[in-house]
Amino acid sequence: MPHGTLTVVGTGIRIGLQLTPESRAAIDAAEEFLYVNAEPLGNTWLASLHPRGRDLARLYRSGVDREDVYEEIVEAILEPVRRGASVCAAFYGHPGVFVRPSHAAVARARAEGHAARMLPAVSAEDCLFADLGIDPATYGCVSFDATTFLARPRPLDTSAALVLWQVAAVCEPRAVVEGEHGANLPLLVERLTTGYPSGHEVVLYEASPFPVAEALVQRLPLGELARTVPTPQATLYVPPLASPTPTV
Repeated sequence: MPHGTLTVVGTGIRIGLQLTPESRAAIDAAEEFLYVNAEPLGNTWLASLHPRGRDLARLYRSGVDREDVYEEIVEAILEPVRRGASVCAAFYGHPGVFVRPSHAAVARARAEGHAARMLPAVSAEDCLFADLGIDPATYGCVSFDATTFLARPRPLDTSAALVLWQVAAVCEPRAVVEGEHGANLPLLVERLTTGYPSGHEVVLYEASPFPVAEALVQRLPLGELARTVPTPQATLYVPPLASPTPTV
């Protein structure tokens, strides 16, 4: 088998503004450029970066099991690598933060004898800390995929901040279309109200991909979350109940 190379990069959140020089150089040097991005204007920008750019977001199809979609993305990335090409694959945000296909592609490429690496980028959580004015060092911060948070319950530490990713698709194994998001939010609320009062203010957050637009910040009581339809990229921030007792 010819030996190709794979570099996985992140585009950051702000379209065209958070791509690092290192990642841009990797795109320019690649023979094949593949990308996954959910924002139409972002797709136009990404397509302009390389003459052999290809959008893999088309593999997300409503009703298809997400694990099957992820496997298709991994194999689409590895196909030119296995032909001996130098490949760059770009993902929205940070390529290693809640992006299973990126890690799987790097691991599989290395296992097959190809050189593979991942470069860091700005994630949605980085933007959340900046937009909401949160320092995770103040009270501590724990972060979970919303579905994993429910499937593998852990004791709630309500003295620390809690960040839950992909709440729009919580407990949903299929790819879903606009308007179908959040159907299982009542299950998440039921779990959270074992530790937080229903009136505790939480935040549905989505970073803005545009420098001229504000982030989406929806503050609401926890009990109302079950009746909300979050945006597809929404992250849930649950503030701590109270400051932890200082230790000496």
